[in-house]
Amino acid sequence: MPRLRALIFDIDGTLAETERDGHRVAFNRAFADLGLDWRWDDATYCRLLSVTGGKERILHHWRSVDPDGASRPWTQTRVADIHRRKSAHYETLVSQGAIALRPGVRRLLHEARDAGVRLAIATTTTLGNVTALLRHGLGADGDAWFEVIGAGDVVPRKKPAPDIYLKVLGDLKLRPEDCVAVEDSAHGLAAAAAAGLDTVITRSTYTRSDTFPGAVAVLDHLGEPDTPAEGTVRDLPWRGHVSLRTLETWHGTLAAAG
Repeated sequence: MPRLRALIFDIDGTLAETERDGHRVAFNRAFADLGLDWRWDDATYCRLLSVTGGKERILHHWRSVDPDGASRPWTQTRVADIHRRKSAHYETLVSQGAIALRPGVRRLLHEARDAGVRLAIATTTTLGNVTALLRHGLGADGDAWFEVIGAGDVVPRKKPAPDIYLKVLGDLKLRPEDCVAVEDSAHGLAAAAAAGLDTVITRSTYTRSDTFPGAVAVLDHLGEPDTPAEGTVRDLPWRGHVSLRTLETWHGTLAAAG
């Protein structure tokens, strides 16, 4: 059985339910700061998640409600300012404890560290947002748990393009078959799969109704011994908690089948 050498995690919706009560709220606060009459409710934000990247999401919305304004020469500067304000509001929300790690996340990260399995992040959110969440959720050195953090605009194309995963694999100096990705969205799965990675999906608030063809497992979360996760593994019903041993078994079985 090939040894699992690294776990690569998405952030938003995967490590924590950041989107609805974190990013969405922070965007709305940034809009209010600037006197914009934009407000993203749950339904609007769910639709906007089809656009990956915060700055890209702002520009997409602006073009839909005010195409003339969104075509002015200073548009990109304005978008960057909105996004900076949004990031500051998001980090405040995290520091206030508004966002917690999802079930099983801390346990699995500890198991991986104890076993010498390397950890990495592959996300479209900004580095500051990532660092704030990891330090609040895991402790002051939380970001240091991850050997590689691929975040924000470090690659030109965002998910569903595989660029961020290819960069993280290159920085780790590992092959796709050495790793497993953990994601929550169809865009994330597409990016990881295009990079050649086996992927475990933990559905989040906004991806509960999505389909995930080709995922190793599709679960409601990673689970705890006393709070089991439910879902499917290779399209068969499964219930339990995802441990490092579980991932190694799934990964090894797939490699043997290939």
